Amino acid sequence: MKFTTKIAILFMAVFTTSMAVAQEKKPASPPATATGTINGSTITINYSSPFVKGRTIYGELVPYGKVWRAGANDATTFETTKAIKVEGKELPAGKYAFFVIPEKDGKATVIFNKEAKQWGEYKYDAKQDALRVSIKTKKAVKLVESLIYTVGKNNVTLSWENLEFPISIK
Repeated sequence: MKFTTKIAILFMAVFTTSMAVAQEKKPASPPATATGTINGSTITINYSSPFVKGRTIYGELVPYGKVWRAGANDATTFETTKAIKVEGKELPAGKYAFFVIPEKDGKATVIFNKEAKQWGEYKYDAKQDALRVSIKTKKAVKLVESLIYTVGKNNVTLSWENLEFPISIK
């Protein structure tokens, strides 16, 4: 067998092995979807779910008073198939980037932004906001290691670390 053929075979074996190992590695913030029906509208939330991993989340990793993508990687998206009322305010059917501004005092601002496809909050433009509402956060009953959204009968809740962000929807 020629030397170049042996090198080519060796290269292919190393490449194939490294690709198999790379595919087995789980992402640090795996993609997730929450879906449900509220008042006849299908709600779909697509997000990446980071883990606490012993870190302090609110006030450190997620600063108070600043826009947060409410997940990891791409901005979280919130889609509704029909117009809904969020905290009593009208939100038209559509797909939105979903942001949160957590506050130290147990309140938060929830933002639905018309520019649904964004990386994180780096190019967030408040002029594109479709709706902003204020909510009160709640202390979680126990530590929520992996960020999760749940769609209930009349609300959507974001839970992570020691806080829950319940959002009334009708």
